[in-house]
Amino acid sequence: QVQLVELGGGLVQAGDPLRLSCAASGFSSYAMGWFRQAPGKEREFVAAIWWRDDRTYYADSVKGRFTISRGHAGNTNYLQMNNLKPEDTAVYYCAADIDGSWSYGSSGTYDYWGQGTRVTVSS
Repeated sequence: QVQLVELGGGLVQAGDPLRLSCAASGFSSYAMGWFRQAPGKEREFVAAIWWRDDRTYYADSVKGRFTISRGHAGNTNYLQMNNLKPEDTAVYYCAADIDGSWSYGSSGTYDYWGQGTRVTVSS
């Protein structure tokens, strides 16, 4: 059974850290990424990791504040979010690429998606 489960969302204050986790099961992946969607806005790329060499990619808006990393178990990853800002408020989605045809910033090239976890940053 294919599953992507995101954990770790919640309500925090501006400047606080928060860590999201994404656990995948039922498939193998070449890469995983995070996207987010704020109310009234389109889904946007946040960060991604390519498993072959742990190469990471970030949106300019989170570079230097967010870190994506490999989890201890296979096919899992963490998104460490530091110095959160109110504009980071969104539902965060984990996604996986299973055939290596991924373009890290393009949501349409990911094959599986989680249900999302809500992050709310108060000012």
